[in-house]
Amino acid sequence: MTESDKKRSLAAEVREFLSTRRARITPEQAGLPVFGGKRRVAGLRREEVALLAGMSVDYYVRLERGNLSGASDSVLEALARALQLDEAERTYLYDLARAATSSARRPTVTASRVRPTILRLLDSMTDVPAYVRNARFDILASNGLGRALYAPVFDSPLFAQRGPVNSARFMFLDPASREFWVDWGKGADDAVAFLRTETGRAPHDKALTDLVGELTTRSADFARRWARHDVKFHRSGVKHLRHPLVGDLALPYEAMDLPSDPGLRLNFYTPEPDSREREALGLLASWASTGTAVSSGSDRPEND
Repeated sequence: MTESDKKRSLAAEVREFLSTRRARITPEQAGLPVFGGKRRVAGLRREEVALLAGMSVDYYVRLERGNLSGASDSVLEALARALQLDEAERTYLYDLARAATSSARRPTVTASRVRPTILRLLDSMTDVPAYVRNARFDILASNGLGRALYAPVFDSPLFAQRGPVNSARFMFLDPASREFWVDWGKGADDAVAFLRTETGRAPHDKALTDLVGELTTRSADFARRWARHDVKFHRSGVKHLRHPLVGDLALPYEAMDLPSDPGLRLNFYTPEPDSREREALGLLASWASTGTAVSSGSDRPEND
């Protein structure tokens, strides 16, 4: 992709993101008076966003056309308030603005492999499922219990001839994913929103772009969600899984960035003591008792 192509792609993303955020807010939600007559837009008009943000209509139109270059933090913050952006959306807007400013654009460094110290940490976590993934949902390493919990993903025919194991590909390209994730729709929404968030952080990551292109082409479910331009942080919550051996599980999870390994994240599940989930994981641990942390990542360098 040429530099000109990258600029056009970024401008299109800014345009779609701002216009979809504007369309979801009604004048009533924004505290604006509504007069008689039929409105031609679903949400706020451009001039209403400009009024709320304290900027000229012409300047807002320039921003929504995709030109965030040179926009100050105060302008971005006013725009975030006017569009009622949440934390993830605000961060995404700032990421887009940084990418649009040539002087601020820097290559995004992403760790390419899991270090031995992290593999030893995974091995020491014998009673909780844990794995390390990158922002593209490649599972690069897992402990034995994590491998056992995610057996339907690791054993998917999708990864028989290619690796690493990728939970986003499994979710959208393997029909078995709808059995594994009890609330498949929410999981799909969250996965796409997280990938969209990552495109703001690393807009020129070729491997990420290739993954999005593949899933958009091969999955109508992914393409429909991608068109929403939703973004979200993926930090904690409860995963509802249906494991083929131990049945339905409601597992609280935490996702922690690894500061010394940019782009990598440690995910682990911590069921309540004396819960059915704790008992089920005990059964899985017995099944996977000989397992160790296994790196499933490729040694090829990351592209950005």
